[in-house]
Amino acid sequence: MRIFSGNANRPLAQAIADAVGSRLGEMTCDRFPDGEIKVQIQEDVRGADVFVVQPTTTNDFLMELLIIADALRRASAKRITAVVPYFGYARQDRKHDGRVPITAKLVANIMTTSGIQRLLTLDLHAQQIQGFFDVPVDHLTALPVQLGYLSSLGLGDTVVVSPDTGSIKLADRVAKALGAKLAIIDKRRLGDSRTEVANVIGDIGDRNVIIIDDMITTAGSMTNAIKTARTHGAKRVIPVTTHAVLCGDAYERLSEVQLDELVITDSIPLKRRFADLPIKVLCVAPLLGEAIKRIHTNQSVSSLFV
Repeated sequence: MRIFSGNANRPLAQAIADAVGSRLGEMTCDRFPDGEIKVQIQEDVRGADVFVVQPTTTNDFLMELLIIADALRRASAKRITAVVPYFGYARQDRKHDGRVPITAKLVANIMTTSGIQRLLTLDLHAQQIQGFFDVPVDHLTALPVQLGYLSSLGLGDTVVVSPDTGSIKLADRVAKALGAKLAIIDKRRLGDSRTEVANVIGDIGDRNVIIIDDMITTAGSMTNAIKTARTHGAKRVIPVTTHAVLCGDAYERLSEVQLDELVITDSIPLKRRFADLPIKVLCVAPLLGEAIKRIHTNQSVSSLFV
């Protein structure tokens, strides 16, 4: 087994290697003077089972993954598994309007063309993206890590809130696991980064509130949900997400709302400017490391999907 990492999230890759009991492979991943990506594998991978850790948070990091996979394929690696904790372009999974692409499918095609033979990923924004790939996809969830932390807080009387109708199933799973009540915020989207709250379905009241979503991008939906929960009497509000994309006006919005605590994972490195906010970062390396060990030894991964 070999584990390699691009430049997207080397701390997570190192933590995964430690969890597996391996080391990160030697590889050069730099830039040519004109900005093009330069990759060279610095060790023998012929016949090896190779795992490449690389969240595709930017176009550059996506290209790094593709070029690394091509280099490994041409170096005669036996199998190349892309470990993509955050899968970029996942929100473009269907034609929601006229004359728009389905970019998630395009990215899936490019990945397999580059030589990737298996995908290990975490909390896809849309479950159906698994079907865009013609190679095996292991789709994990960060819920075991998140639920472990939330249980340790001893919150007592709790309600789990879905910030929009698209997260109802996720919120329901968390509510059942914690023995909590469920509430839903009916959100109306006004643009790519603007939303408004229409109605609240369920009772929030004087309880601790957990708001669960798969990602926070510009934080518009999440901060609206936090404000709504407080308006309806919540005494403590804890937003929980897997992927902290945090771009655009996210910092200003999260600062303005005066967070009690924001719980994220390290699927994406936390940007420095957010370090002064009350953010708890949960590590998903043991979860991904266990999946890698099972894939390598041809054991079942399905028990990790729960």
